[in-house]
Amino acid sequence: MPSNIRLRLTFLLGCIVWTSLLFAQDTDVSSTPADTIGSIGEVVVRGKLVFREVVPSQKLGGKELERMSSHSIADALRYFSGIQLKDYGGVGGIKTVNIRSMGTHHLGIYYDGIELGNAQNGQIDLGQFSLDNVEEVTLYNGQKSAIFQTASDFGNAGSVYIRTRRPRFLHGERQHLRFKATYGSSDLFRSTALWEQKLNDDVSASLSAGFVTASGKYKFRYRRFNLDHTVAWDTTATRQNGDIHAERVEANLHGVIDQGYWHVKGYLYNSARGIPGAIVNNVWRRGERQGDLNTFVQGAWQKSFGDRYSTRVMGKWAYYRTHYENNDPTLLPVDNKYYQQEFYLTTSHVYEVMRGWSVSMSYDARYNKLNATTYRFARPTRWSHLVSLATGIDFWRVKAQASILYSFIHDRTRLDNSTNDRGRFTPALFVNVFPFSDHALSLRAYVKESFRMPTFNDLYYTDLGNASLRPERATQYDIGMMYDKSWQRGALRQLSFQIDGYYNHVTDKIVAYPKGQQFRWTMLNMGKVKIHGIDVGASATLAPLPQLLVTGRVQYTYQDARDVTDPDTPYYKDQLPYIPWHSGSLILGATWKGWGVNYSFIYAGERYNEPENIIYNHMEPWYTNDLGLTYERQMGKMHWKATLEVNNLLSQDYDVIVNYPMPKRNYALSLELTL
Repeated sequence: MPSNIRLRLTFLLGCIVWTSLLFAQDTDVSSTPADTIGSIGEVVVRGKLVFREVVPSQKLGGKELERMSSHSIADALRYFSGIQLKDYGGVGGIKTVNIRSMGTHHLGIYYDGIELGNAQNGQIDLGQFSLDNVEEVTLYNGQKSAIFQTASDFGNAGSVYIRTRRPRFLHGERQHLRFKATYGSSDLFRSTALWEQKLNDDVSASLSAGFVTASGKYKFRYRRFNLDHTVAWDTTATRQNGDIHAERVEANLHGVIDQGYWHVKGYLYNSARGIPGAIVNNVWRRGERQGDLNTFVQGAWQKSFGDRYSTRVMGKWAYYRTHYENNDPTLLPVDNKYYQQEFYLTTSHVYEVMRGWSVSMSYDARYNKLNATTYRFARPTRWSHLVSLATGIDFWRVKAQASILYSFIHDRTRLDNSTNDRGRFTPALFVNVFPFSDHALSLRAYVKESFRMPTFNDLYYTDLGNASLRPERATQYDIGMMYDKSWQRGALRQLSFQIDGYYNHVTDKIVAYPKGQQFRWTMLNMGKVKIHGIDVGASATLAPLPQLLVTGRVQYTYQDARDVTDPDTPYYKDQLPYIPWHSGSLILGATWKGWGVNYSFIYAGERYNEPENIIYNHMEPWYTNDLGLTYERQMGKMHWKATLEVNNLLSQDYDVIVNYPMPKRNYALSLELTL
């Protein structure tokens, strides 16, 4: 029996067994609505003020996250300022994000406090992570500016933190159940189930499982123009080879100890999908397939000893398998498998020297190994050692944090037994000042250095890699302000506004460059990039009538990101590919009794798809309008929720990535039951 069939049978059998166990339990259900059951703040053990962040973040969570027409982490991140999303279209299309034009590799993605890794190409496909079990998504520019964190947290130019749901039980409750099913366009069917069990007063367990299947077919219009603006091609067709079948299982154990907690997570994601190729000159290929098996086990233990000292230990083991096939008859057949393993261990310590002044130290050790079925593969391994020292103050109306990180990387290739060592110090300084005693207004600034290591593909990919590559280096400067205030009474309940201006300078940027022979490329350090930008965000919550709640959120980003590498190149000082000068989003929501309506708007301005800013590479602006309608009702001990979504309401034709058309108007209907 093929391994993928065995795996799916195991998955289905496991779901049946778990379901049997669930209904064998004593059911003591609650009549509390689903959002009340699931809303719990992040478990943080506090001594005094040692864990407070210096610079505020952008967050989406709770009801706001539920109401959005989003099903994956990538969909939610579109509503953050400073983020650019690469979306290759459809339910199964690969989705990656870029922060402030610095590239995907400079953004760290953390899942319940531990970074997701991909040493092969450095990119995390966020379309693989469902929002059904996610409680909050947070974006930090620079870094998460709290000194009690892992060493790797100090090393990224930006970070996304994904916090999954943790069980919360009211008095007398011992179990929660939730089932959700979605049917939509492109033959989409998505089903998820959640079980939460209180084992005793200090320990709880949860299991989240789900699967998604879709044909990936959708109508699109492909229209291209000649340089004289005459129509070259104008075709309406159906997108093919975008099918997906994926399963996800996530199990958790949560425990509380004296002045601390512990947490263990097991995660499995298995998928098989088609890769619809680019449409070039009105011709598209459909021969690519990809299978992914991603699994990891991670755990965390944190404890405070008195009011001054706290410690945390976290660890992770991960295994990733990627199977790529290309059966296009016009090309040479490809059938490659890639295997990654990762071991990770980190320990963090924080001590409060005196009230308002804390110091911390963290150490991370990470081991990565990559193997493949390709001929003469380098079989690289990497040891990463990171040590951070940080100090933070919180006196009167000033909060500040200074940190320095030392990173030592040891690479080895087992094919020729060669080694390569690199080490670097990267400092950072964050300051936040509150002019007034209510702390509603804050003025902030930071400067930070970071770097990103070349990936295994950059260094060792056959006929492409360059083992002598240097890490990309980045320096970030940011200055901004924020006003945030809440009221208990009146029509206006919450109002916030923030604006940041920033400048990023990237050197030794890694780019692919021709070697002088046709079809032969290599990776070189030859890039210099200067990025100027402005991020603006505002939100408000209104309660004009009893039981009527209105929320609004708007984001705007301006980015001028230019290549300043070589004055002799035709694209010197041109805008980087796929970086629009102007982009933004808007979310409006209203709830009244059991009804809810949510409207969202996303805009990306004109941009270019190649380094040279000429009319042939120009891409027109695009925007989408999404609308959602929900109805919730309590029926005894059961809470029902129905949702109707209409995405791309005006059925606009657009590409996020050139020649990868996105779906036109599409629909989804969901039904959710909570016990």
